[in-house]
Amino acid sequence: MEQAYQDSYLPFLEVFEPYESLRLAIHTSGSLIEWLEKAHPEYLDRLAALVAADRLEIVGGAFFEPILTMIPPRDRVGQISSYTEWLNNRLGADVQGMWMPERVWEQSLTSDVATAGIRYTILDDFHFKCAGWTEDQLHGYYLTENNGQLLCVFPGSEKMRYTLPFAEPQETIDYLRHVASIQPNAIVTFGDDGEKFGTWPDTKAHVYEHGWLRRFFDTLVANQDWIHVTTPSEAISSVAPLGKIYIPESSYREMTEWALPAEQQNNYEDTHHHLEEVGEWEGIKPFVRGGFWRNFKARYPETDEMYSRMLEISNRLESLIRQGQQGSDLDQARIELYRGQCNCSYWHGAFGGVYLPHLRNAVYNHLIAAENLLDRHEGNLRSDQEWGSIDAADYNSDGRQEVRLASDSLIAYAAPAAGGSLYELDVRNICHNLLATLARRPEAYHRKVLAGPSAAGGEVASIHDRVVFKQEGLDKEVSVYDDYLRKSLIDHFYDLDVTLDAVATNEYREQGDFVGGAYEAKLRRSAEKNQVLLTRDGHVDGTPIRITKGITLATGGSELEIAYLLEGLPNDQPLHFGIELNFAGLPAGADDRFFHTGDGNSMGDLGQRLDLIDVQSLNLTDSWLGIDCGLTLDRPTSIWTHPIATVSQSEGGFELVHQSVMVLPHWMVQADEQGRWSVKLRLAIDTSLAESRMNETACAVAE
Repeated sequence: MEQAYQDSYLPFLEVFEPYESLRLAIHTSGSLIEWLEKAHPEYLDRLAALVAADRLEIVGGAFFEPILTMIPPRDRVGQISSYTEWLNNRLGADVQGMWMPERVWEQSLTSDVATAGIRYTILDDFHFKCAGWTEDQLHGYYLTENNGQLLCVFPGSEKMRYTLPFAEPQETIDYLRHVASIQPNAIVTFGDDGEKFGTWPDTKAHVYEHGWLRRFFDTLVANQDWIHVTTPSEAISSVAPLGKIYIPESSYREMTEWALPAEQQNNYEDTHHHLEEVGEWEGIKPFVRGGFWRNFKARYPETDEMYSRMLEISNRLESLIRQGQQGSDLDQARIELYRGQCNCSYWHGAFGGVYLPHLRNAVYNHLIAAENLLDRHEGNLRSDQEWGSIDAADYNSDGRQEVRLASDSLIAYAAPAAGGSLYELDVRNICHNLLATLARRPEAYHRKVLAGPSAAGGEVASIHDRVVFKQEGLDKEVSVYDDYLRKSLIDHFYDLDVTLDAVATNEYREQGDFVGGAYEAKLRRSAEKNQVLLTRDGHVDGTPIRITKGITLATGGSELEIAYLLEGLPNDQPLHFGIELNFAGLPAGADDRFFHTGDGNSMGDLGQRLDLIDVQSLNLTDSWLGIDCGLTLDRPTSIWTHPIATVSQSEGGFELVHQSVMVLPHWMVQADEQGRWSVKLRLAIDTSLAESRMNETACAVAE
């Protein structure tokens, strides 16, 4: 963020300030503005001075940039109105408009946005064209309506999104002159990422060192006899709307393409290029669009998990408020909830998005913090007593029951219908989800990876046109995909001679039907502990096998006890059985993140492939995070480990991203006389290092 400030936000402001005849509008996300308030309050002071001089209009929005269609209406209004209040207080702004995060739009948003006190928003011209309007009808703004509530909507120019700052200023001027020639008092709106002006690859030199922005402002000033650079509020006051419009659900054009399944994205792109080649694209373009933003939750079940967790917190907070409860814990929980709704990690396009572990970790960090505050408000987290609970409900909105075990220290979510797996494991005192994993899956851009990098011909290119590799060998990684989610307590049966390499690259045969199979669940409660008992009658190469696994969390406990019982095993041959666990948020490639066997001596960083034989423990330590995850077993065990990494695209190019560490205890299971075999695992979570740092910080503050 500091680099973006130095490369984009500060130099843009410094170039703009001397041009006293120009007026602009600016939107800053709440996540960024909170950081600016701490790191560079002088920047906000300069914004406030420009507001006072009537040179700058502050555009509001939802405080922490959520996709509004993803969150409940109450949170939409709350996010918008709370940010308006913050901007009014800090910058002296009269906020009348809002930036629509990622321009994801559904018509029903009109009522919520108007209820929050907003007069206008900005969408793309693509939205209007999806409604049937033509390019020549978009040089102004329109009114839209829902249940009698009105909102002014400006169409942002796609043409200018691609010329600013990638084309010479005169090209933009020529375009505006054409618009002026066909429509008096035309309004053309440009709104786009501030990071395009310095933070995107190669743009810092282009925009500032080579003087593009100054040349652009100079050109605007030189043409002030017919171009009036203004703000949205002034435009509304000065020019009448072009009429009324109802806009179908959409986002900007590229986003609708990214929302499609990978294969359909490639079909879309191929069809697009074919129609361009035969000269038919422009005629059909206004009637063609891709997918629906909400389907990112279907494309990435991990996104849906975050969404469902967010909704659970929102619903619980709303329930307490409806009961008339109030207090500082609830107020802070609402802010943490809003932060956890930030859109960046809920989807994926040209930027890393859901593929970036630190973004997923940040969402869970805030959601777990909100849950802690709600539990503290209700008296569940008290220093004078231990606490625990177990419940079953449809926690992830898949129409099936999940099980939630909670204590003072941990929260675990199990999915009986999805292989009896653990899909979330929250470490409460550091607000970290150890199962914020991501599976390897096909992406449309993987064929670009296979085709190899391309050069931009020495010119500054949009991130949508760049094919750059951030490391070598990515073409060898894109063919390895998962057909199940990388969670924990996933039950495998392998061939007897399968190797670690085969498992790591998914080049093996799954003999059983337990991965993803449905388990029956029974809940057991007591004052000392809570347990879910999961049972499945399945098959291994046609042989009926029963697996029963119990997940136990003691009241106040920071340890999961997991007991397995296999029944119906053949007596005449062994079976190769493995229990897959994954650990997220513990990165590879750093000396202070390492394996050990309980003695603290490193066996290599967490990106290592290990093939251990006859061990009964393995620990994963992340000294930076301050956590040690210790796995112990009650019988000698072979353990495989390997990193799960994905090939994804970002604004800087294609890259390999570490997603989780797979730890897989496995055995050649030999049945006893009753055809049974059992094992007990314990997963202990030690955060004493993180807690000592918290205490040191508290002492330093007190001193």
